[in-house]
Amino acid sequence: MPDNLTPRKAVRDMAPYSPPTGNRRDKLRLDFNENTVGCSPRVIERLKSALDTGLLTVYPDYAKAKSALSSHFRVKPEELLLTNGTDEAIQVLINTYVDDGDEVIALRPSYAMYRFYAEVAGAKIIEIDYQPPALKFPLPELLAAITPKTRAILIGNPNNPTGTAINLTGIEKILKAAPHAAVLIDEAYYEFYGVTALSLLWKYPQLFVSRTFSKVYGMAALRMGCLFSQAANVKFLHKAQSPYSVNALAAIAAEAAVADTQYVENYVTEALAAREMLELGLEKLGIAYVPGSANFILGYFRDRAIEIRDALREKAILVRDRSYEIPAFFPNWRKSGEGFTRIRYGRRSRGRQRILSRRHSGHGTALHRNRTDQ
Repeated sequence: MPDNLTPRKAVRDMAPYSPPTGNRRDKLRLDFNENTVGCSPRVIERLKSALDTGLLTVYPDYAKAKSALSSHFRVKPEELLLTNGTDEAIQVLINTYVDDGDEVIALRPSYAMYRFYAEVAGAKIIEIDYQPPALKFPLPELLAAITPKTRAILIGNPNNPTGTAINLTGIEKILKAAPHAAVLIDEAYYEFYGVTALSLLWKYPQLFVSRTFSKVYGMAALRMGCLFSQAANVKFLHKAQSPYSVNALAAIAAEAAVADTQYVENYVTEALAAREMLELGLEKLGIAYVPGSANFILGYFRDRAIEIRDALREKAILVRDRSYEIPAFFPNWRKSGEGFTRIRYGRRSRGRQRILSRRHSGHGTALHRNRTDQ
């Protein structure tokens, strides 16, 4: 027997994930793709009216929330799993379908939690790179990577941090090629893209779709999400989930959030206008970028990416350097130390702050005009 306690090998081999979350509240937060305007006023009103000692003394009751959300998303209540953000949706799916040594396909670069939970499970991760120079969705490469050992395929649509997306035709090709694997389409940024795989849910029994309340709904602190699939799958997902992982306040807030559809429509309209403004600003400065379908842009700031991030931070404007995630496959214009910065956009009035106030040299403009790849 060993003389001391040691963690599992899968955990020992993992790289730590340490997002820069400290001291962000009073700054212009363009780094985590959050809604910086705030949630619907109806959410605050509903929370204030519901909050009392009686609510806090009992375990959560999800009946009303599941009824409201299933109606909003046009699914049956038994096809919906409430989750503690999208993170738990990914975790529960992995815990339900992936064993130690199973193959999991993920894209690179993409949301870190796909790899995180697959690594915790001890899975063999097959990473497929987004295609240069526009970081297009690598559909042929992904299809070629599917084997009988593939147990899960994890796709952000639109993807973070590239912002690029795959259309429903491409998603169906993946589903047809992998009937034996759990295919997750993570639609955290759906409202900015407008294309959803929920319409395919009843056609493909291995399809899972996730949504979050952390982005357009402005409720990141409450950690609320949903995972959709056929009812038979959801029964198994429930077995792998803690029974009260979503707190009562998050469930109540979600009810109010989906009821205020006008708020969401107004916010998305403003965000898309801000996206156009930011793209034009980058083009005027000669800074290349990846045209995306989410609420952020991945800009190519060359060897000044870190410098620009730090300079903006001094002005209380936070952006996210993603150079470490972009493979060095830009032979014509990427040199050692050069890279990308991700900038979230929201209200145009806030976008006019000094993000682009200084001229920074770059090469080209939009790397590719198509936001969606088949």
